[in-house]
Amino acid sequence: MPSEKAKMLRGEPYDPTDTQLVAERERAREIIRDFNDAAPTATEHRRELLEELFGSTGANPYVEPPIRCDYGSNITVGDDFYANFDCVFLDGAPIEFGDDCLLGPGVHVYTATHPLDANERRAGLESARSITIGDDVWIGGNAVLNPGVDVGPRSVIGSGAVVTEDVPADVVVQGNPATVVRELE
Repeated sequence: MPSEKAKMLRGEPYDPTDTQLVAERERAREIIRDFNDAAPTATEHRRELLEELFGSTGANPYVEPPIRCDYGSNITVGDDFYANFDCVFLDGAPIEFGDDCLLGPGVHVYTATHPLDANERRAGLESARSITIGDDVWIGGNAVLNPGVDVGPRSVIGSGAVVTEDVPADVVVQGNPATVVRELE
């Protein structure tokens, strides 16, 4: 019988009240609390906390506090990753950022999803779908990325966009739902 964590990472319905998952979320919250409360001059300490929280980090990750996430361990960031204030990552499934990704303030990245059927929702199960963001992507402030989307390299997501479908490489998307408004050269 697969664990609830294994089901979660495979995108299958899982029980979020499972003791292992609850413990992992509590661990993440402790690290996040330390990160968010660290002195502004404690950049080395914050970097160490990010390395402890995230599944893996490339060179020079920088995140402005506060940050929020579910597990942290399912987040991978490439080299020179930057996230501005108030970003939220619901990482029940992997969230992968390539190199040189920039996130504006208040960006939300959601892998978590719930059944559409009310009876199934009442049963308490949820699921998650991974999100992949390519190299050199810029995500504007207050943008939302929904479960299961991929963002192609060098693309730009406009402020306030709600990304519900994959974004190809080398485009600008805006709006709700986000649509391509420009191709980049």
